[in-house]
Amino acid sequence: MNTVDQTCAAPSDRPVYYKLAAVTMIWGGTFVAGRLLAGTLEPLLAASLRFLLASLALLLFMALARIAPVRPSLKQFGQLAVLGFFGIFFYNLCFFQGLESINASRASLIVALNPAVIALASWALFKERLNGAKLFGIALCLGGAGVVILSRDSEALAGGPGSRGDLLIFGCVLGWGVYSLFSRNLNQALGSLQTVTYSILLGTLMLWSTAALRGEVRLEALSALSLEQGLSLLYLGVLGSALAYIWYYDGLGKIGATRSGVFIALNPLTAVILGALLLDERLSLAMCLGGVLILWGIYQCNKPLASLEKKRIL
Repeated sequence: MNTVDQTCAAPSDRPVYYKLAAVTMIWGGTFVAGRLLAGTLEPLLAASLRFLLASLALLLFMALARIAPVRPSLKQFGQLAVLGFFGIFFYNLCFFQGLESINASRASLIVALNPAVIALASWALFKERLNGAKLFGIALCLGGAGVVILSRDSEALAGGPGSRGDLLIFGCVLGWGVYSLFSRNLNQALGSLQTVTYSILLGTLMLWSTAALRGEVRLEALSALSLEQGLSLLYLGVLGSALAYIWYYDGLGKIGATRSGVFIALNPLTAVILGALLLDERLSLAMCLGGVLILWGIYQCNKPLASLEKKRIL
């Protein structure tokens, strides 16, 4: 049994699973928090504020823990900038703009495509094994996403605001796929905390620079925020970004992108429950069907891997 198998089978992996489950439930709540902010702040400014809070939380944590920042090489710095662009800058522009057009439950179901996209990209780029069960799972995920996206029927087909929102949220899927897949070497070389901190700091710098150039940094917009919206920003920045990103990257380093990605299946469950309780959102029958197909597909993508690991242990 090789080192990877031992890592996957070790009982010490259980805390990683618990953290990843908590992360994806936290992320389910970010769709509700983002929806509460939609229409009150410009998407770029909302994203900038979210990651300013995340950056401050990470730097404070490192200072209290007396963790000195490492000095990445020039190549590593370039890789961190790519992660900051796709995982922070691009993802959050799509996230906040998409939530202006579609509700939290719908957005979370589209983002649940992440595990299938990551598995497909891992096969194409890193030659990870992709058997028939995984292909079937990916097909189910794509089919379920199609049902969710077209559940608006006429509006979606006509390219209305809901259709634009769907496309923007799908941009989140692509951005997160890059963020997850291209962090492997950095995570091993720098560690999850350093990788997350640098990528978030660089992404935050990109967000604020762009917001300033577009003239969207206005004090009156901040002073008009309600307590509910301020708490939403704190949730997004401290829990949904700083804490959740560290735990997610820790999982990537210990059990890999494909196995970590499966936990994103919990996002829709949390988002749907909170959307119903806090935003009075309702799911259509088509959206429920699409969600079932996506979750079934995610299960199929990861079930063979779990079975294979059990055989290796024996």
